[in-house]
Amino acid sequence: MASELHAGEMTTLRVARIQEYGYFLTNGYEDVMLHKKEAKNHYEEDDEVEVFLYHDHQGRLSATETVPLVTMDSFSILKVVEVKRSLGVFVDIGIQKDMLLSKDDLPYDWATWPAIGDELYCGLKLDKKKRLFADLSKFEEIQELSVAAPVDSKNAEVEGLVFRFLDDGVSILTNEGYLAYLHKDEMKDQVRLGQRLTMRITFVREDGRVNVSTRPLVKEARLEDSDRLVAYMQQHDNQMPFTDKSDPEAIKKEFNISKAAFKRAMGKLIKEKKVEQQDGVTFLKS
Repeated sequence: MASELHAGEMTTLRVARIQEYGYFLTNGYEDVMLHKKEAKNHYEEDDEVEVFLYHDHQGRLSATETVPLVTMDSFSILKVVEVKRSLGVFVDIGIQKDMLLSKDDLPYDWATWPAIGDELYCGLKLDKKKRLFADLSKFEEIQELSVAAPVDSKNAEVEGLVFRFLDDGVSILTNEGYLAYLHKDEMKDQVRLGQRLTMRITFVREDGRVNVSTRPLVKEARLEDSDRLVAYMQQHDNQMPFTDKSDPEAIKKEFNISKAAFKRAMGKLIKEKKVEQQDGVTFLKS
């Protein structure tokens, strides 16, 4: 007896009968519809057709001759085309129906979810009910794509795709193929799963992996951070309830910079006589 048909697979089926709107294909055990708009050629009964199986918008098993970007046995970079907080995100797999990556496979914090246009390393999977979903690629799969970074790569600028969230940072695969780690303290801004980042290599490990930062070098950062503090005070009656003695966590929460970076920026403003501090408040001089 022929095996049961499942979504997510490429298979060759025979034309069992022809209708005005398409072809019923069979493996001798069950039939699926190949709509004429999904067929690339005209077929007669008993012709064999290679198709990809998926569920249509009504949940029915259907066929298309369009070869998807991924199958159950492969993965690729897929673009996010829709975000629904109640469900997850939808990715384009190259056929007429976009595929859902369930919210159960996404980070808990919505701020770190992919946005439309972001890209994810994904394959396909079936749940217990044999429904087809997008499936985030495992670290081991992406690791196979990687290459070791040269030892002289420190301070080089690279671009890469965030593919995994960890407790204290994220994993990234750069365009060159380097496996990179971005610690949360080295993030200039909040990052998203699937976001492309431009980074600076700060350390090359013995195994060829790299540590990276999205923050500028200290001198450049001091200029940028001091401008940020001035802009904050200008928007808050030329003052702020922060000084170089403020709690590091409060500084991190408000400005997303470390206490050390805050003190460097504040020191620059004090040296330039742009601010003064009194009773736990910093005032912007006119």
